[in-house]
Amino acid sequence: MNTETQKIFFAGNIKFLRERKKISQESLASRLGLTRAKIAAIEAGNTKSPQPEDYLNFSDFFKISIDTLLKVDLSKLGELKMRELESGNDVYIRGGNLRVLAISVDQSNNENVEYVPVKAKAGYMAGYNDPEFIAGLPKYSVPNLPTQGTFRIFPSTGDSMLPVPEGSDIIAQYVPDWTTMRPDTPCIVILKGQQDFVFKMVTVNKNGTILLKSLNPEYKPYLVESGDVMEIWRFYAYTSREFPEARSEMATILEAIKKLEEKIRKD
Repeated sequence: MNTETQKIFFAGNIKFLRERKKISQESLASRLGLTRAKIAAIEAGNTKSPQPEDYLNFSDFFKISIDTLLKVDLSKLGELKMRELESGNDVYIRGGNLRVLAISVDQSNNENVEYVPVKAKAGYMAGYNDPEFIAGLPKYSVPNLPTQGTFRIFPSTGDSMLPVPEGSDIIAQYVPDWTTMRPDTPCIVILKGQQDFVFKMVTVNKNGTILLKSLNPEYKPYLVESGDVMEIWRFYAYTSREFPEARSEMATILEAIKKLEEKIRKD
């Protein structure tokens, strides 16, 4: 039986956030309607079970979710991620679950672009929200990326997304809110358990399921439950060592037929 208990970061986070705002314990206590002694006890970890309203008050004051205050060591996050947290972009919302995306930054507090090699897939599924694991991944500088957003590189496997060559490296942007995606958006999807990373055309349905579709017609689309999805990363670009093959005559004919059918339907 696993007797390991989950570490709680609430005490350290309250002190970190208070000092970040450059306010005293007295000032914080006054704003929250508490005593300075209680603030000191909470920050020292001497209050093991704060009242539920205390969690709510701290969350409202610092504009950070209770889930984040409890489970994430905020002192390990970089400045850019802290600014996102404080602006309200702190959680990865899927159903009723709230999660923070762990990132790493360089010496200038710019987010790194981490590469998740095939051999690190299992570790990534276990450590996706662990700043230390993420910090240990290989890092690359990718030119001309947008300044906003978090990017990561994932290797593709198989031929289900041809004409994107098998073995390409997919540069993808983290999607914090899946409901904003258009149907058939190309994405890297991180699945739970023994399932794999998949590179698919993604459609998020209102009934809580997600349709995953391949570009290669030999592979049939399939549905997964949103609860089986850990992360979604929107396709941005890819790199490959393969030179693209010339377009076949048959592909040109099929596209012409498709365009003709669309024109007939419109007319």
